Amino acid sequence: MPDQTLDATGLKCPMPVLRARRALKSMASGAVLELMADDPASAKDVPAFCELTGDTLEETRQDGAIFVFHIRKA
Repeated sequence: MPDQTLDATGLKCPMPVLRARRALKSMASGAVLELMADDPASAKDVPAFCELTGDTLEETRQDGAIFVFHIRKA
């Protein structure tokens, strides 16, 4: 269950990742952010972002045109 949800639908690269970064900064270590985005580039950008930051991408799924990511803050 996510601790916070961020709806980044309608935003294009790199905005979903930048918004996720900002949201994660204010969250406690171990908290989970649910990020929703409809930009197809987010399917590659979010995993790359997590790899760079050390955060854990716990779940990735697609609901229609919406990508849903669960990111656990390092």
